[in-house]
Amino acid sequence: MPKVSAARPPQAKPKLGQHFLNSQDLAARIVEALGDISQDTVLEIGPGRGILTSLLAKRARRLIAVELDRVLAAQLSLKFAMARNVEIIEADILAIDFDSFFGPKPGLGRPGIEIKPEPVKVVGNLPYYITSDILLRLFEFSKHFESIVIMVQREVADRIAAEPGGRDYGVLSATTQLYARVEKLFTLPPGAFTPPPKVYSTLLRLTIDPQMDRLGVAGDGFIDFLRLSFGQKRKTLWNNLKTKFPDTELKRALAEARVKPTARAETLSLEESAAVYRALRNGAGARRIT
Repeated sequence: MPKVSAARPPQAKPKLGQHFLNSQDLAARIVEALGDISQDTVLEIGPGRGILTSLLAKRARRLIAVELDRVLAAQLSLKFAMARNVEIIEADILAIDFDSFFGPKPGLGRPGIEIKPEPVKVVGNLPYYITSDILLRLFEFSKHFESIVIMVQREVADRIAAEPGGRDYGVLSATTQLYARVEKLFTLPPGAFTPPPKVYSTLLRLTIDPQMDRLGVAGDGFIDFLRLSFGQKRKTLWNNLKTKFPDTELKRALAEARVKPTARAETLSLEESAAVYRALRNGAGARRIT
């Protein structure tokens, strides 16, 4: 599928293949999905040959493009050497500490006055097998981001946008929707890439809107709980959770949350999952969640 050339060790790259966007019209539509970026910092994941980078460089106040491929990164550095608002960084996107990138810088401002950086907009073309890893990394540092416009395999987009009760709804859906509002924008055909992949891709816009405080699950632990709940999709919620919690705790928590023991995780809304988690966290089983 279309993929970014960032996010995996260089030695893994040859067997993954690279598919570069070749349509200027679609590139323009992707950049337009970010909205007005004239006063924004934009993070581009896997710029590849730079078709998006060229458009972004003309519109963004500041552009940071992270490319894993050493040759492509060098070519992009030369191409944009005179663009003062563009930074090309050769790195693995999964290894970047975004706090050091976008957090407050020592020595700026007056003592005792905190300067909050402006939220960053993200754009990228994510490979299927590490889409979850990249999204979780971005969500981990969600305080720095305003929106994320990404191309992913169409089937992965269906999973991310799926609603509870559908067959596509899973831990990726729940986790993404915990952090952001999801919009499907449009689908890109294989011919939009060189060489053409065997699958279609979908452009998504994720508007960062964390729900943890509203759901009463702020702090660590809830993501691990979601992973446990969806551990074996064919199993009931009870059977997945009983690997960590005694029957008495589970029975009490599910009753408190008004969730049937026979329910499956994919049928629960985020509110219902959060209710079960809070009941378990507030009981004797809190230490077992992580």
